[in-house]
Amino acid sequence: WLYFPFTLSSIAPRQRPWESGAQCGEGQNASTAVMNGGGAHYYSEEESKQDGGGDTDGGEDSNEQEVIVIQDTGFTVKIQAPGTEPFDLQVSPQEMVQEIHQVLMDREDTCHRTCFSLQLDGNVLDNFAELKSIEGLQEGSLLKVVEEPYTVREARIHVRHIRDLLKSLDPSDAYNGVDCNSLSFLSVFTDGDLGDSGKWKKKGSDLEQIDCTPPEHILPGSKERPLVPLQPQNKEWKPMQCLKVLTMSGWNPPPGNRKMHGDLMYLYMVTVEERHISITASTRGFYLNQSTTYTFNPKPANPSFLSHSLVELLSQISPAFKKNFTVLQKTRVQRHPFERIATPFQVYSWTAPQVDHTMDCVRAEDAYTSRLGYEEHIPGQTRDWNEELQTTRELARKNLPERLLRERAIFKVHSDFAAAATRGSMAVIDGNVMAINPGEETRMQMFIWNNIFFSLGFDVRDHYRELGGDAAAHAAPTNDLNGVRAYGAVDVEGLYTLGTVVVDYRGYRVTAQSIIPGILEREQEQSVIYGSIDFGKTVVSHGKYLELLERTSRPLKVQRHNVLNEKDESVELCSSVECKGIIGNDGRHYILDLLRTFPPDLNFLPVEGEELSPESVRQGFPRQHRHRLACLRQELIEAFVEHRYLLFMKMAALQLMQQKANKESKMATLTENSSPEAAVPALPSTENPDSPLEGKAEAEDSIPGLAQAKELAESLAAEDGSDPKSREVVLNACKAVGSISNTSFDIRFNPDIFSPGVRFPEDSVDDIQKQKQLLKDAAAFLVSCQIPSLVKDCLDHSALPMDGATLTEALHQRGINVRYLGNVLEFVDKTPAKAQLEHFYRIGISEMITRCAKHIFKTYLQGVELSALSAAVSHFLNCFLSSFPDAVAHLPADELVSRRKNRKRRNRVPGGGDNTAWASLTPSELWKNIVSEAQSYYNFTLENADQVVEKYGLQKITLLREITIKAGIQILIKEYNFDSRHKLAFTEEDILNIFPVVKHVNPKASDAFHFFQSGQAKVQQGYLKEGCELINEALNLFNNVYGAMHVEICACLRLLARLNYIMGDHHEALSNQQKAVLMSERVLGVEHPNTIQEYMHLALYCFANGQLSTALKLLYRARYLMLMVCGEDHPEMALLDSNIGLVLHGVMEYDLSLRFLENALAINSKYHGPRSLKVALSHHLVARVYESKAEFRSALQHEKEGYTIYKNQVGEAHEKTKESSEYLKYLTQQAVALQRTMNEIYKNGSNASIMPLKFTAPSMASVLEQLNIINGIIFIPLSQKDLENLKAEVQRRQQLQESGKSMEEATEATRASGFTMAPCCLEITTDTLSQNSGDYYDFVLL
Repeated sequence: WLYFPFTLSSIAPRQRPWESGAQCGEGQNASTAVMNGGGAHYYSEEESKQDGGGDTDGGEDSNEQEVIVIQDTGFTVKIQAPGTEPFDLQVSPQEMVQEIHQVLMDREDTCHRTCFSLQLDGNVLDNFAELKSIEGLQEGSLLKVVEEPYTVREARIHVRHIRDLLKSLDPSDAYNGVDCNSLSFLSVFTDGDLGDSGKWKKKGSDLEQIDCTPPEHILPGSKERPLVPLQPQNKEWKPMQCLKVLTMSGWNPPPGNRKMHGDLMYLYMVTVEERHISITASTRGFYLNQSTTYTFNPKPANPSFLSHSLVELLSQISPAFKKNFTVLQKTRVQRHPFERIATPFQVYSWTAPQVDHTMDCVRAEDAYTSRLGYEEHIPGQTRDWNEELQTTRELARKNLPERLLRERAIFKVHSDFAAAATRGSMAVIDGNVMAINPGEETRMQMFIWNNIFFSLGFDVRDHYRELGGDAAAHAAPTNDLNGVRAYGAVDVEGLYTLGTVVVDYRGYRVTAQSIIPGILEREQEQSVIYGSIDFGKTVVSHGKYLELLERTSRPLKVQRHNVLNEKDESVELCSSVECKGIIGNDGRHYILDLLRTFPPDLNFLPVEGEELSPESVRQGFPRQHRHRLACLRQELIEAFVEHRYLLFMKMAALQLMQQKANKESKMATLTENSSPEAAVPALPSTENPDSPLEGKAEAEDSIPGLAQAKELAESLAAEDGSDPKSREVVLNACKAVGSISNTSFDIRFNPDIFSPGVRFPEDSVDDIQKQKQLLKDAAAFLVSCQIPSLVKDCLDHSALPMDGATLTEALHQRGINVRYLGNVLEFVDKTPAKAQLEHFYRIGISEMITRCAKHIFKTYLQGVELSALSAAVSHFLNCFLSSFPDAVAHLPADELVSRRKNRKRRNRVPGGGDNTAWASLTPSELWKNIVSEAQSYYNFTLENADQVVEKYGLQKITLLREITIKAGIQILIKEYNFDSRHKLAFTEEDILNIFPVVKHVNPKASDAFHFFQSGQAKVQQGYLKEGCELINEALNLFNNVYGAMHVEICACLRLLARLNYIMGDHHEALSNQQKAVLMSERVLGVEHPNTIQEYMHLALYCFANGQLSTALKLLYRARYLMLMVCGEDHPEMALLDSNIGLVLHGVMEYDLSLRFLENALAINSKYHGPRSLKVALSHHLVARVYESKAEFRSALQHEKEGYTIYKNQVGEAHEKTKESSEYLKYLTQQAVALQRTMNEIYKNGSNASIMPLKFTAPSMASVLEQLNIINGIIFIPLSQKDLENLKAEVQRRQQLQESGKSMEEATEATRASGFTMAPCCLEITTDTLSQNSGDYYDFVLL
């Protein structure tokens, strides 16, 4: 993978595992492309011509100084390697010498070298030195590559590197989910790199050659959903065989006398020519020896071909190797770097072809060593994960370069740790790790492997008995992880959390944690100096912990509070009681068990004698949940506090206005003035549980706007609270919103409220009462505000979930836990516009069904022994998806029948019972269980179990995708027949693998993110160029921290491409968007909804670049993926079909074009309502195609529909209405002319004089214009005066939005001013088309 090593003078190179020498391997080290020195990009020669150096101007003033520091200008050095011509390499002063090593190990002509030093004037350069610190290194210096003697470690690295080069085009690592390889298929559709082929296709001759017919299953209305096209076969992947076998010899390790001759190890190979050879790796290089399979003869063969590199040796022995290796490296270097760079976290594929299993020495060796970084080849040298995780946190962070260094280190260690923890968890469940308490029963066992501590998600020693037993023990690790994530994000100096990864594998949940130094030597009671180890019966506190946690309490909204310990003494805490503080032997203050960082969710926590808010009660809350650890999400807490803040401002403003009015009128008596009720008619009393919402509604009506409220609040602050009246105003507002302070707005939660076993001191009764009320209000806020706002966002299409993952994300962004899914679906069901939410409802039902199935599958798998795993998984999938009425499990006919049939097998499966119980599951029983699980977990009634799929219009292929991704199953890619009543859909041969499902913390690149946000803001204000520069800068910083591959870099590239396109640089747009697509495929998955979107954007830029057939292929691919992920009935499909229809119209495939455009029209009418402007545009597009076909009657009919919508929606004076009316006139003339001609022909027969009719094939420019419009990009020429009006309008709009007025009022106000604009996701906007706030447009002012 790409390392971004950095200087830490305090740590000796040996102790810096996160920059481990070379975990080299083809997948991991394509450093040519995006090797980041200091922050500017440096490319290999061919690329640098295209892309330039990637330098941009500094950002905002505050950052300018800092940015310059990172971007020292690069310089060029000459490299001279043995046997090659000297070549130039551009480097940056911040780079380390080892990064040049990486480049050389990746270059086509030097890739076979691994064991060399770089020398400048005969002096060896230190690998960990920065280039700027090397004396005499300057522009034009000559660096010599000097071969060094091998050690065992170097020899192993060499063999591994050669193996990686030989496997560089082989996708099996990506299918098997190893070494951070993942799949990408873009190049199959673009025939290689898009960058070089930006030639305009001529109209005419070239146009005819484009084959536009999509495969049958992609056409609108097709019911077929094949699986095989998901992974098209890449021509390049036909492996070029260079060697038949490369493996370690059985003669290893060398005996003592041979060691003293310099033998390091022996290799055994079979060449393509079937020659069996034995090779010695010695300190001087590699040579042939005379050993055979059964006789050991280490003497050099004659000739021995001693070579420093294995590749040179093999090239002399095997002509086929020489020829194929050269071709292989050429192809490898031509691939886009993003296809081969490793991803930061492993991505697994749920389908794979049958890959041949080949002999592979490195893989075999990896399986039996604990290799996780690279250093584990040296026995005993495991990484001290805790030390690494904490040391990186302690790095300096005063200025930008330091912060980049620190974030890069944190990110690298985290991704290494996640990989190690995942591998360890699998080893634990597979039974390859010895427990540290082997005497206990299996579910109680704990493990240590590679300095990581592993525990299983079962309720050990009844720890969670009162909280829900195993269900609580299963939920606790994810809650704890959320806590670790939250404290990690606050990032308080001196407070440390454990590295935590939660892995679900084969039905078990494993928590992997780094180990606090010294914790294993003492009892827990002695170690814990803060918090409680028995859920609050005994509690201790500690001054230093209180001080550290106090600094997190504001951002995390945790209230400092007192609880009683077993002696009835009051103990002060600033976290929940379960949060334990332990000082490690390294003197660091650790906190762990953060499972109650966020307050409990009262909707799922029935407490005797407590009454919830009416909004919650109306929805049937409180409901009993599986466990008592249900807590609110951090996003909900944030939204709730934000909501209360608005309320607080409005209350204060209202009172101040009243006071003003009272002063002016002099009518109010003092007594009235001092009574808060009189001063604030709409002030909700705290006793009234309905208060926040009712108060809010009234307050909003009576307040002119938040802008004024802010002004008033500022005046309050300015008065410094000296005026008793304003103090009283604040006091009243604070009381009303439940603030913990009486002088300023400050809402925090006490996470221990309603925790069983926690007792509070007498004197805090009032406070506890307030806190209880706050929790009830927050629970009510979720049900009465957040769920409706989610549904509203889906109605106006600003939220467009496409599958289970994006739905979950949409819920989480608004702070709604997935356990509310039943309520969300019920709410949708009762919405009047339910038809327009059908897609959302269907995705929700499918998500619920697959989650219920996953719950059942988890316990089902726990009872299966390893030898029956594939049979059990296929049986489960058959029961879930096959139509075969009595799916019978094939118990594996034991391949190895034992002689002593009835010997007792000791059951080693944790928690396992009867090993064949799984085989008795039947489809009807499974679906019955799913329905009852939906009822008990989500409180949702799925009707008639056997027809669920039909009733809700679900696709079985979609259900299959969802369940395999959630459960980590990998299946064979082939066509499955779900509907056959005579044959099972799945056999055990179809189950290829079971993968872990991993949850971990994602460390963020904070500076890069700020640049990105300010770039977005600039673009929104219309400063495209400045925005573009900031976003380029953000891209540099992201690359610096994350390496080349990351979800956030993907978003950055997408936005850059859009800006390039808007600013007219189509070629650059194409290049950036291509990177975005590749990255999305690699990091998110080939059929993730984001990847589908990226494909659509790329198709638009391809079309603009004149690559029509590529644009079509990309659109067809996007449509195939969307059909598979969510089916045809989805609002996004309308946009996709309009795009396809327009491109087909452009290449004169009119009938095909109509099929897609008419489908888009139908979907738009369904989801946007028949009177929407989107529908009008759809009608117009269909009319244009009919016009091209000379079917004027149909064209007229559609354009009339469109005209009517425009007239009713925007009025006759609007330009859209006028355009439509002009077009109608033109169509009418054409229709009349055609009719005349026809009449003429009928009357005069063949000697009729025919007027030539004008049939227009659409021009590419007009097609592109329409494409831009539907994709939300509109170019409008404006005069200077218009520009000024527009700027003023933008500002006015922003003020209106700030003042808390709803969107509708804002639109009304602007309409009145004769200017129409629309809200916008990333661009400044004047929308001449839109009323729905879901129609986003980017406007470019020419």
